[in-house]
Amino acid sequence: MTSKNLKAPAKDAHPKVHEAFDLMKSGRMDRREFIRIAALLGVSAGAAYALAGLPAPAVAAPNLPFPPDDPNAKMGGILKVAMQIQKMEDTATYSWVEMSNQTRHIVEHLSMTGPDNITRPMLAESWEASDDLKTWTFKLRKGVMWHNGEEFTAEHVAWNVNRWLDPALGSSNVGLSTFAAMLEETSEKDKKGKPIKRAIKGAVEVVDRYTIRFNLKKPVLSVPEDCYNYPTALMHPSFKPPFSDNPMGTGPFTLAELKVGDRAILKRVRKTTDGKEFKYWGGKVYLDEIHYYNFATENQLTAFASGDVDAIYQFGVEQMELAKSLPGKIVAAQTAQTLVCRMQISQKPFDNPKVRKALQVAVDRASVKNLVYPEGGNVGEDHHVCPIHPEYFKLPTIKRDPAKARALLKEAGYPDGITITIDVGNTNGPWQQTTCEALRDQMKEAGINLKLNVMPASKYWEVWDTTAFGATAWTHRPLGTMVLSLGYRTGVPWNETHFASKEFDAALDDAEATLDVEKRRQKMEKVEKILQDAAVIIQPIWQPVYTIVSEKVHGFPAHPTQYHQFNKVWIG
Repeated sequence: MTSKNLKAPAKDAHPKVHEAFDLMKSGRMDRREFIRIAALLGVSAGAAYALAGLPAPAVAAPNLPFPPDDPNAKMGGILKVAMQIQKMEDTATYSWVEMSNQTRHIVEHLSMTGPDNITRPMLAESWEASDDLKTWTFKLRKGVMWHNGEEFTAEHVAWNVNRWLDPALGSSNVGLSTFAAMLEETSEKDKKGKPIKRAIKGAVEVVDRYTIRFNLKKPVLSVPEDCYNYPTALMHPSFKPPFSDNPMGTGPFTLAELKVGDRAILKRVRKTTDGKEFKYWGGKVYLDEIHYYNFATENQLTAFASGDVDAIYQFGVEQMELAKSLPGKIVAAQTAQTLVCRMQISQKPFDNPKVRKALQVAVDRASVKNLVYPEGGNVGEDHHVCPIHPEYFKLPTIKRDPAKARALLKEAGYPDGITITIDVGNTNGPWQQTTCEALRDQMKEAGINLKLNVMPASKYWEVWDTTAFGATAWTHRPLGTMVLSLGYRTGVPWNETHFASKEFDAALDDAEATLDVEKRRQKMEKVEKILQDAAVIIQPIWQPVYTIVSEKVHGFPAHPTQYHQFNKVWIG
């Protein structure tokens, strides 16, 4: 890397920014990763791009996270989108992206991660971290208005975070590194005999009306990124579930109608609930309404072709030729979305590691990927860290060995083979069933009779965390460490495998606290290997994502997490 265009950080910048700059300058960190880290540590996104010698993407204003206003944009209009329509109970316990998209323009977050994977202030105006990354102070925007006319304050943030930390709620947010670092084990036990965690004293500190501070028990670099995970939307303290009954937020839209399995209608907020003019903090918003209509994934492209909608949530690779034949803009994103065929190790026969290992070595992941996604995507390695994640460490390929699988089954007490059933919900398309059918065909040679229990997507989400063997789709996260914290740390709500390893938790802590990308990558070898060796998931594919948008729709962003960010979308 040439240092020709690099600009040294200010002397008072966070020490880790200087460290990251030196790593970039020496070629041990690429410019995009430097920009991401500098932005996390409080450098404005524009300044971070300048330090790296790269042109910054245009934004609405230096301190806003949205794209710039289009001088050709027209006000008004309705954007119609095909997507599965789900219930809207409690944002803190949301379990899928679609329901968060229905909510995203009503309630907002402290931060916002854009399509460029850079995290910018949203309801926060700025943030800063202590040198040891254990104390994070967020300055909030002044004048942000709730739909009832109240001003958004630090007390409201504290109410939300303290609520997430309450074990009675069961929010997946406690699996994120930020909020996990606010908890400690107590002598109390839950109904299943597991230790109950409570917030450490002083974890959430209201400094003043517009300043909130998080005090962590360990260093965490990803605090701003964690604050844009979709269940971290900030609710008004008057909230009582279901959210759909009283959809109050700080965003430019509110929910006018919800019929689960049919439609979700969002309309612009013009007046507060007490009859005053509502002024949105985030600048111009062009659309009058956003209409979501319920279509299964395999039918969304058909709805677009018939003109019923202007955009869709996604279409499968098997529909690519049809998509290419339609008048519209195809938007593609390489992602860390995936399907994990996960075994719950607290249930038989998956409590036997030899059974799990037998399933693992009975599969050729590359051939499954090439069958299901011949164009795009990546081969999985059974550790849930993707090649596009900055900390990814390449482990040796798991080789298919049916003979070894048979031997393992014999040692586990199944000399004549084994019959097992996997629950499949096709929650974001029939490719999930195709994947499991490919696994079924490969496993036969190893003496494994895999049966598929195909169920409606809604039914799968009722059992996804309790079924003994299930095919669960996981959405993209910007960091591998983030998804590992959510899904595999001991006792976190989304740990659907029931995997528990103090060694894994400690190794993940160590990797998360390491700024040097190369050193972090080396430490991730241990993290990935522990999970892969435990054989709790079979993960053949990292999924590419495709969507299509009408040519009359402008400013439609391609987000790798499929988060809808429509503030600057307009209809031509």
